Amino acid sequence: MDTTATRTYEASTARPDGEVSLTRLYVLRVMYAIIVVGLGLVVWPTYLARAPELPLFNGVALTMLAAFSILCVIGIRYPLQMLPVLLWELLWKSMWLLMIALPLWASGQMDERTSQTVIDCLVGVVLVPLAIPWGYVWRRYVRQPGERWR
Repeated sequence: MDTTATRTYEASTARPDGEVSLTRLYVLRVMYAIIVVGLGLVVWPTYLARAPELPLFNGVALTMLAAFSILCVIGIRYPLQMLPVLLWELLWKSMWLLMIALPLWASGQMDERTSQTVIDCLVGVVLVPLAIPWGYVWRRYVRQPGERWR
């Protein structure tokens, strides 16, 4: 293997300043756009047509998803600043799968509607982590000192 070519490639792809590559920014933008389109097709029509007549919890859930889609529109323009929105998406879907769906499945109480929700959540739990720049998340949300309290 040509070590000069390897070093040149590493130098052109490495980001010593900790920045996220343009390619990764576009991957994030695509992820936000997928969410916007998906929720635009599934959530918004029901939300706009039936929100006042929905049961309380269904109305709350639809409102949260509609708001989430609006934040994802902002994420298309500001993909790194809106990363907490994607982290929230990953977290709530993972928690729902572990705390709600898994016990239902284990007890044999999974119905068709819940099974579809499992599939929808699994898509997010698989795709969102692929889009997230984990090195940036580590540097920004774990290693970076917090903001002052006083």
